[in-house]
Amino acid sequence: MPVPSVMLGSSGVFVSMCCLGTMTWGDQNTELDAHAQLDYYVFESGIKNPFIDTAELYPVPPKRETVGRTEVYIGNWLEKHPEVRPKIFLASKVSGRSPRGWIFANRQDPPGEDGETRLSRDQILTACDASLKRLKTDYLDLYQLHWPERGTPTFGALEYKRSMDNDDDVSFDESVGAIGELIKAGKVKHWGISNENAVGVMRFLESAKRLGVPPPVSIQNDFALVDRRFEQDGTAEACSPKSSGVENGVSLLAYGALAGGTLSGKYHEKKDTDKARHTLYPEFQSRYHSQGTMDATKDYVEAAKKHGLSGVDLAYGWAATREYMGSVIIGATTMEQLKANIAAFEKTIPKELLEEVDAINLKYERPYFRGSERLGRNMPPPKKKEL
Repeated sequence: MPVPSVMLGSSGVFVSMCCLGTMTWGDQNTELDAHAQLDYYVFESGIKNPFIDTAELYPVPPKRETVGRTEVYIGNWLEKHPEVRPKIFLASKVSGRSPRGWIFANRQDPPGEDGETRLSRDQILTACDASLKRLKTDYLDLYQLHWPERGTPTFGALEYKRSMDNDDDVSFDESVGAIGELIKAGKVKHWGISNENAVGVMRFLESAKRLGVPPPVSIQNDFALVDRRFEQDGTAEACSPKSSGVENGVSLLAYGALAGGTLSGKYHEKKDTDKARHTLYPEFQSRYHSQGTMDATKDYVEAAKKHGLSGVDLAYGWAATREYMGSVIIGATTMEQLKANIAAFEKTIPKELLEEVDAINLKYERPYFRGSERLGRNMPPPKKKEL
């Protein structure tokens, strides 16, 4: 079957269920690699309603010397193919609160002085303009708040603690108001949130309604066979049409659906892993190769093989079956991987395998966090309240 398209939240726009992720471009992938992937995905794969996701921070792991490089690569490709811009759905992200001063500095050309990134009005407007310049486009189809302003568990952390709270958070209204300005200016068509939970979803929806800003159409969160928190912690319910009060709800954009490549089974098979992310950067996204993840992966891959499918087929195909899914973000460092990733969306996951998946899920409760230290994280370090 062809790769399906889905309406993204309340946007009224259909996007491919297979979204092209870009976060390795500029680190593990050269500009030539990036353009080859774009050429295949947009021109050769047969995908309808192509959807491309990036961020001002990319590539990752984030570094001063590479920040913004991914957007530059995409912008150079768009400059070569100006006729394509109206035909693709292009998304980027503004960084949340972070002490990484060089993200802030890179919003100027040439880079300016370092500074803490915040989701303030001025910073959101400045960051958007910088992304548009690098991407060589006049507008973004989707602009996302990459991670929260407030102190809350993110990027694989589990526990919220009151000590994470900050005294000086930028308000939800200020961030949403800035997005509203970008929409009115024609620089952004739709907006979304990322690395959020049910609390954030409801607060952003409340602010948007109060300010007369269109609601967010998407939430981009970690979601995989080995990390089903989105559907278990109340976030999926908060995003539903009934809870959100938004027609068609707030759609999930799933990243990490392959757990950084782990769910392909290649690390068990020790196949083509010399230049793989977890080999090059073992401390980055360690949850993707914790002992629990590795144990669960073995069972998932074996179950897939019994039905004539690969680990890649199951990981992406299962994610695409979720009723709240807007698009699943793929990532590849080789053309072979890219083609296999896209092909996974053309296959059907049989009912029997879906039942086996649920049984394996019950066997491994939160496998990401077995053999992992990821219990709580706050960005930035908490500021103590004065007595």
